[in-house]
Amino acid sequence: MGIPCFLGGMARGILGKNSPLHIRHERSRALKEADLVILAGTSCDFRLSYGRVLPRKAVIIAVNRDKIQLYMNSDIFWKPSVAIQGDVGSFIQELSLNLAGYKCNDDWLEKLKENERLKEEAIIKMSEQPSPDYHNPLKVLYELEKVLPDNAILVADGGDFVGTAANILRPRGPLQWLDPGPFGTLGVGGGFALGAKLCRPDAQVWIVYGDGSCAFSIAEMDTFVRHKLPVLALVGNDAAWTQIAREQVPIFGTSVACNLAYTNYHDVAIGYGAKGVLISSNTEDIAKALTQANHIYAQGNSVLINVLIGKSKFREGSIAV
Repeated sequence: MGIPCFLGGMARGILGKNSPLHIRHERSRALKEADLVILAGTSCDFRLSYGRVLPRKAVIIAVNRDKIQLYMNSDIFWKPSVAIQGDVGSFIQELSLNLAGYKCNDDWLEKLKENERLKEEAIIKMSEQPSPDYHNPLKVLYELEKVLPDNAILVADGGDFVGTAANILRPRGPLQWLDPGPFGTLGVGGGFALGAKLCRPDAQVWIVYGDGSCAFSIAEMDTFVRHKLPVLALVGNDAAWTQIAREQVPIFGTSVACNLAYTNYHDVAIGYGAKGVLISSNTEDIAKALTQANHIYAQGNSVLINVLIGKSKFREGSIAV
């Protein structure tokens, strides 16, 4: 059907790494210009501003298995033109069969892809900006993206660093991105990675940790070692609960309770029998350090990479829940 798709949550990866239909950026801008929107299992919660980002004049088709999710916040900020309680996959399949011969406007898709290209260029430019004392978190994630194999499963467990990762990392296929859900409930990293490695033992499982969330399940390094289930963990260590601080500091003028330390998480992993790699401010070649970690993993070891990162303005204005 050629319909441009925005993917959120664990739907990331469902179209593969580089689908021409997958648009990753400028979603609100695209919605404002759309004349038909399909909410395919997507609820109008805070991620869609409770429906306020949906254009008033557009046809809105909502599909969801759950009735409450289907009508969430309807008749307040939005109203479905058609509401279908049922399976999203079956609906999309039937729609494609009934729309045989019809196709989304190519000019519209090309316009969205151009917006996407410009946004991507802006993010890359931000990743190249030097970060005082420590590494630019965007640069770190772009280097990680380069070394991820096609069978990589990404387990996201964190706030600000993981929010940045969602904009940079490209899951390679369906069910290759596991995250804490819409409320960012921290602590899923170790358990999700354990389940992923048991289900797909040949996959390279990565945990992308924030330094705050890391503490919730770093002890599972012991589990990975004892059961010979090697995984890789990358900790974006900026010594802060940055997702919270982004809102707290402008409102209250203080970072109290948001300050952490540049803890040696790699040493903690070593204490559990895993291997640890530190990417400090003295590490000039991030790619080389990640490749080194990959070699250690290939020998059957779990590896935790503790990368010291600086602050970034990339997610200014993001909401902490």
